[in-house]
Amino acid sequence: MTRIAFIGGTGPEGLGLAMRFAKAGEEVFIGSRSEQRAAEAVAKVLEKVPSARVSGGLNAEACRAGEIVFVTVPYEAHKDTLASLAELIDDKILVDVAVPLQFGGHGVRALDVPEGSAAEQARALVPNAKVVSGFHHLDATLLQNVEKPMQGDVIVCSDHRAAKRTVMELAEKIEYLRAVDGGVLANSRYVEEWTALLLNINRIYKARTGVRIVGI
Repeated sequence: MTRIAFIGGTGPEGLGLAMRFAKAGEEVFIGSRSEQRAAEAVAKVLEKVPSARVSGGLNAEACRAGEIVFVTVPYEAHKDTLASLAELIDDKILVDVAVPLQFGGHGVRALDVPEGSAAEQARALVPNAKVVSGFHHLDATLLQNVEKPMQGDVIVCSDHRAAKRTVMELAEKIEYLRAVDGGVLANSRYVEEWTALLLNINRIYKARTGVRIVGI
């Protein structure tokens, strides 16, 4: 059993992943800027997964508690959050789920990131960490509907082979999901940008789409 911690775990994506991992039998810690919001998130997880091993607290506590740390904050908070927590994360596996997006009247577009991607920005901010990117294409609402299995693939990118393998194995603990090796961390740029396309498709079709890679 691995203790998984979430920085910004009270948001829809972090909360959904926490629920799914708790259902899979993993121990989870939900971090937040607010202890009250963390406690509310813990209650939501227990409501959906009564057997969950879940606790919560401030983001700094999450960094100390987790063996694997997920960052699920909105992109606008990504840089400042990781910069403030870099020493606490240190050399742990850091799974970056952030997607740089801009929402407008004509749809969603991917934002340019100076480092190339949110995940590469995380590597620059937390240089000791084993940064892995993934889980971008899982719909938060579907994640929280724990009674139903998820569908699709999780594309995982990293320069650290062992860390990537660990995260791929973790992804496949969520029922019916498959992990796909997306190569080096620089490839995270394409994975993140793809999220904007999926959201635009969702808007057109009023759907909740995911990703499935065929032929492998």
